[in-house]
Amino acid sequence: MDILILALMVLLGLYMAWNIGANDVANSMADAVGSGALSVKQAVIAAGICEFAGAVLVGSHVTDTIRKGIVDPSALASMPGMLEGEPAALMVIGMSAALLSAAIWLNFATWTGMPVSTTHSIVGAIAGFGIVAAGIGSVNWGKMGQIVASWFISPFAGGLMAFIIFKIISRLILGHHKPARAAIKITPYIVFFLAMVVTLATIYKGLKHVLKGLDWLTDTHTLLFAFVISVISTIISRLHVVKKLAGKETLPLAQQLELVEEVYVPLVIISSCAVAFAHGANDVANSVGPLAAVANILKTGTVEMKVPVPLWILVLGGCGIVLGLSTYGYRVMATVGTKITEITPTRGVAADIAATATVLICTRMKLPVSTTHTLVGAIMGIGLARGLAGIDSRIAKKIFKSWLITVPAAAIVCIILFLLGRAYLLDYVRELVLAARVG
Repeated sequence: MDILILALMVLLGLYMAWNIGANDVANSMADAVGSGALSVKQAVIAAGICEFAGAVLVGSHVTDTIRKGIVDPSALASMPGMLEGEPAALMVIGMSAALLSAAIWLNFATWTGMPVSTTHSIVGAIAGFGIVAAGIGSVNWGKMGQIVASWFISPFAGGLMAFIIFKIISRLILGHHKPARAAIKITPYIVFFLAMVVTLATIYKGLKHVLKGLDWLTDTHTLLFAFVISVISTIISRLHVVKKLAGKETLPLAQQLELVEEVYVPLVIISSCAVAFAHGANDVANSVGPLAAVANILKTGTVEMKVPVPLWILVLGGCGIVLGLSTYGYRVMATVGTKITEITPTRGVAADIAATATVLICTRMKLPVSTTHTLVGAIMGIGLARGLAGIDSRIAKKIFKSWLITVPAAAIVCIILFLLGRAYLLDYVRELVLAARVG
């Protein structure tokens, strides 16, 4: 492979991963930062470790050539007047343009502090490339319709579940005349539910690529394993809560509430780290997938529906994510963690449980949902549990607008980049493809 092309691919992949870290990953730790459970520096370290581990250790080593099946690669090959190697060359240019345009849009969104979906950015960009390269009929509009529907399904479902969970916590613990005593009774049940959801999400969302070869780990065994983990977590939490709160019911109400919130600090940290690990394992390789597609085409000279993701791309993605989170993630963390609504540890736990459970359920039902949208919806849900004044409507409107324009914005940028690439690089890339076939 031409060294110049390889160098450009590395820079492109690193830039995309940097933007994923700055935007997507910042979302996963927003509850922990917004609640005061972790400082920004601590959140960066924790999320960096979890995301990198998820991406490199258990990330997918195979990815779809066209993200989410949005464009049919055969539509390019069937275009009249195509020269030998031209469809593959157009695919290289299109995937590179899609990756760069998605990264540019994410960069802009992060600069404005808006949490947007990496997946939706990639999907929009690829749709734009497909329309220009092979016509409007080459785009799978059924899939696009599902993605558009997820803009509404994700935040609504996450928000509704967070609203219910926080209402339960408020009524049974925070609203009790002796919250310290109530927390001793109720918190172990909340920990059981949290541990169950986090364990199942880690297995199904985070470890699914590793577990494909483990035939014995059936759904029944997975549920049993999650149940055991949850029971153990419940026992440990019971001991911890009793140690912290036993005998404190005689303290003034404000002090009891403060102690209850302190008890929930470890829970919001654990749940946020679990979200980060699952994101690294499940989403990073897919988001950097177009880079793997380009590398495979230039290596083999052919377009395949599924391509291997080399370890160096997973490592590149992991490093870029940590770099983006540490250098620029504070903007989105501030928006999601502090500007939508006031977050405390109990509210953060409610939001994390709701977001994780919603994504897990929708994934099992094969409904396309965005983790970013779900988590933001969950945070809005805990805000609404305190009434309409509990959320900043101005920030909420800005976030919804950024979601609506993500797909068309990424598509437009990709169209421009693809047209430029096709005009100036097509012959050069086609020669590389033909050389790869001969080699």
